[in-house]
Amino acid sequence: MGQPVASRGRAATPTLGKAMLNKYARAFFTRVLTPFAAFLIRRGVSPDTVTLIGTAGVVAGALVFFPRGEFFWGTIVITLFVFSDLVDGNMARQLGRSSRWGAFLDSTLDRVADGAVFGGFALWYAGSGDDNILCAVSIFCLASGQVVSYTKARGESIGLPVAVNGLVERAERLVISLVAAGLAGLHGFGVPGIDVLLPIALWLVAVGSLVTLIQRVVTVRRESAEAEAAEASQVSQAGQGDAQSSEAAK
Repeated sequence: MGQPVASRGRAATPTLGKAMLNKYARAFFTRVLTPFAAFLIRRGVSPDTVTLIGTAGVVAGALVFFPRGEFFWGTIVITLFVFSDLVDGNMARQLGRSSRWGAFLDSTLDRVADGAVFGGFALWYAGSGDDNILCAVSIFCLASGQVVSYTKARGESIGLPVAVNGLVERAERLVISLVAAGLAGLHGFGVPGIDVLLPIALWLVAVGSLVTLIQRVVTVRRESAEAEAAEASQVSQAGQGDAQSSEAAK
């Protein structure tokens, strides 16, 4: 679902795996999973295959368990497949492989995984959860997350740095939602009142995503104006230089 920058050739964007595993845990699990990654390489498995399997696991965990209200087990399944985030990156490093295709696949499948998680929540609230407002909030989280990612990608594609750290970016959206879902799932094991955590988390993510979207739009507008002003200044200076050269030649 997402490989380290050095191995996959993409900009530094927090992934679900990176967010859920702090730097010390990542270092530990990287050491533990290195032999497994080497084994997969010897068996001819590619990092892209592991990425696809990891995303499929996340999608299955979200769309099989969440619509039935089994938030605890759904979160467990998703978390297990998060380890593919470390395995495929480890494999790519061992192979010394960095490609535009890997970066594209990684980014695309991240969006698929995000959609599955919030889509699973929406399906629950549209069905047995019986809460149209929270269904709408879940859909808003899904849509706003996609648009937030798009604004940065689009801004960078037209040559702007989009230098802003939004209030709630992808890692925060997913960690807040999944931690809340996992804890809310304990309601099924007899823990009272804990199921309220998921609605709270969804509202937080929705509001945070809206703020982040506004932050990025404002940043792109400012950077665009600055870039156009700089270009106009360069054109003006170049015109003045040509005029001076023409006068000197007379």
